[in-house]
Amino acid sequence: MDYIYNSTDEDEDSLQVPCQFLEISTITGAMFIIIFILSVVGNVLLLWILFTFEKLYLSTKIFIINLACSDLIFTASVPFWAVYHLHYWVFGDFLCKFIIWMHFTGLYSSIFVLMAMTVDRFCTVVLNKMRNNNQRKKQYAIGVCVVVWVISIGISVYDAFKMELSDDYYCEVSYSDDLRYYFQVPLLFFIPIAIIIFCNCAIIYTILRTANRTRHKALSVVFCIVAAYIICWGPYNIVLLIKDLYKPKDCDELERLDIVYKVCQILAFSHCCMNPLLCMLNQKVRSHLFYLLCHRVGIIRERAN
Repeated sequence: MDYIYNSTDEDEDSLQVPCQFLEISTITGAMFIIIFILSVVGNVLLLWILFTFEKLYLSTKIFIINLACSDLIFTASVPFWAVYHLHYWVFGDFLCKFIIWMHFTGLYSSIFVLMAMTVDRFCTVVLNKMRNNNQRKKQYAIGVCVVVWVISIGISVYDAFKMELSDDYYCEVSYSDDLRYYFQVPLLFFIPIAIIIFCNCAIIYTILRTANRTRHKALSVVFCIVAAYIICWGPYNIVLLIKDLYKPKDCDELERLDIVYKVCQILAFSHCCMNPLLCMLNQKVRSHLFYLLCHRVGIIRERAN
């Protein structure tokens, strides 16, 4: 792929210099397809388990269900990005906007649900609020999730309307938008992450003081889910800021930045299949999955006979 950078000189006008370097779009597209398959299978199985066995009055279960829905919405956009990397944008202007809307709806809702789930754990463990009031916690969780989806969908509409089909090949932002990098990204990623880290540090401190191993095991999956989000999406958001604020001086720097961006993008997109795997750390969830699969196999054998 050809890239253009501006080379400046004190005695000459700015020159546009073409760059050609290592192309890894095929690898990126193939990884997106693998991520899509793993995410659909994992999140559908997780929802199947939660709706079949787990009681929904527990706020954590409600949050995890909403996380799985966020991941599936995000996952629905991944095959389109795979085709985009393997070829060009061949789906037209409407799908350019609609896929961006799905992409960011899944992304924003997941971070907001994670933040709400962490604050819920903080209130229960650290502030000792609503510890034994399951009905009130259920109402709180449902109300927060409704607000999360309304906000996420609304902000994503703004992102979608910024996109347009360029030269019939590229789905990209139609105009320069400093709001996204100086306001939207910090507000919708770094501030929620800061709140999540603060709450988790307070929770860990409280657990260590009480030495309650049972509570520690109950919260371990939540900690892993939060850590996975930060590990997957943190580098990608940092690279996005670097790409916007830093202008490479030559083709070598541009090549390195492009490779880092694509690697971080694969890591970020892989998050949509992480939550089901992390939930499988819970022995109870694994037992339910094994039972459901064995039961389904038994039904299929009976029908075959």
